[in-house]
Amino acid sequence: MTMEIILASGSPRRQMLLGELGWNIKVVVPETDESQMPEESPEEMVRRLACKKAHSVHVSNPDSWVIGADTVVVADGEVLGKPSGHDDAVCMIKKLQGKKHAVITGIALFAPGGRRLVEAEETYVKFRALKDEDISSYVESGESFDKAGAYAIQGKGMLLVESIEGCYFNVVGLPVQRLSRMFADLGWPLSEQWRISRCSI
Repeated sequence: MTMEIILASGSPRRQMLLGELGWNIKVVVPETDESQMPEESPEEMVRRLACKKAHSVHVSNPDSWVIGADTVVVADGEVLGKPSGHDDAVCMIKKLQGKKHAVITGIALFAPGGRRLVEAEETYVKFRALKDEDISSYVESGESFDKAGAYAIQGKGMLLVESIEGCYFNVVGLPVQRLSRMFADLGWPLSEQWRISRCSI
């Protein structure tokens, strides 16, 4: 089977998850303003940004499948993106400690020919209670940076988490089960998704 799948994201976590499926993904990183629009809900924002990223890549690759995604953490109604530095990361984790927060990922999938689907996945994560020295030590590990909410559930940040409700892979950065359903809805069934190999893409 000959096809090209492009990930419109530079996220190593998304690349890792898709690589585990045996898919050889081409990565194209679009330049996108990720600012939230006035009166825009977190879900509306991630859906819009995912679609914008995928569209900007699909325009130049109309015969390819293109995946766009955007993830945010929402705590007490506040959107937490990627920390700007050490102090910002500490502040974010202090807001999350001992509480439940939402992780929302928008996914846009563009099929060859221009058909598209745009959806969102929401997962709830509860952090354990943390002392200031716990938070400082975690941030000093360097894992907080370039991650929404300043933590990585698939890394050292797993020790921050008390419980999770919903899709674990969504918290990593890409809800792969939902993405698989979107592929199926646009004409690439699950039975074929397992058969594809790296050399056939």
